[in-house]
Amino acid sequence: MPSWTRGSATKLGEELRLSAERRGYAPSDSPADGRRAPDGALLPASPQDPKARAKPALEAARKSRPWYLDVWVQIVRRKPLGTVGGAIVVLMLAGAVLADLIAPYGYAQTSLRERFVAVSAEHWLGTDQLGRDLLTRLLYGARVSLYVGFGAVALGSTLATLVGVASGYFGGRFDLLLQRAVDAWMAFPPLLLLMSIMSLLGPSALNITVVLGLAFGVQNSRIVRAVALSLKEHTFVESARALGSGHVRVTVGHILPNVLPTIIVVATTGLSTVILTEASLSFLGLGVPPPYPTWGGMLSLAGLDHMYQAPWLAVWPAVALSLAVFGFNMLGDALRDLLDPRLKGG
Repeated sequence: MPSWTRGSATKLGEELRLSAERRGYAPSDSPADGRRAPDGALLPASPQDPKARAKPALEAARKSRPWYLDVWVQIVRRKPLGTVGGAIVVLMLAGAVLADLIAPYGYAQTSLRERFVAVSAEHWLGTDQLGRDLLTRLLYGARVSLYVGFGAVALGSTLATLVGVASGYFGGRFDLLLQRAVDAWMAFPPLLLLMSIMSLLGPSALNITVVLGLAFGVQNSRIVRAVALSLKEHTFVESARALGSGHVRVTVGHILPNVLPTIIVVATTGLSTVILTEASLSFLGLGVPPPYPTWGGMLSLAGLDHMYQAPWLAVWPAVALSLAVFGFNMLGDALRDLLDPRLKGG
């Protein structure tokens, strides 16, 4: 009976590998393509498999792209609802930016002869009680919603990053005092608190942007703080401290870049909430004052008073608001699935 040694085992393995290559199979480290041997074992992928040949090229192309570009490519490939949401957001942005060019009328242009006109060739979405074109007012209303939304989210994300990173990194009594202030803010009902502040400041686009940005930043600073707390205990942060890096260098150079994906997800998903809150305040008369159109104001003024006589006055602003919230929510969910390490592959 022959005695098996390491050399004979290595020789036998080499013979099996050569035999597999002569039969057209790839080496054992290639991914399996679903074929099975007579004994039921899963065989490796064939080098003639187009998917196996294309995979290294796709991986190389993916690694050569920056991460912020690769995220959008992955959304288009893997997240159909995220792609739909992104398309809605892009159309909304285009309509708001190009409203002066594509709007058929002025947003305050009236025509009493054309009051309560339904859908027609001249007015695709009808007119209101003063003969103003509804499509034009929806386009300019999108400009207000995006101005307030992006401005408040930018301000709130900056505030949330500063508060969350500082609180999570320094900890101790500073963290305790800061979080008690956050608790005091969050103890009040959000809409009631915003209504009280807006009634004191007065309705304007700047005031509502600042107030919503402040509320957004305080609320989401908890999320950034939780990420900063976990990053503070990582080895690369301790190594940077051991090398003599100061607090500013550690927070800006090591913690902030790793918090950035979380901030992007929070900002994207929060846009829909900010737009909806702005519409609620405008509906209550605390948003951007007339005559500039807002979706919430259109629902409140003309929509409620003339809902039964001209239902399109309430339907179209509600549809526009619903599409905007849906688009930002779907885009935010797709970004969260791709950027959150706990949900990678979701």
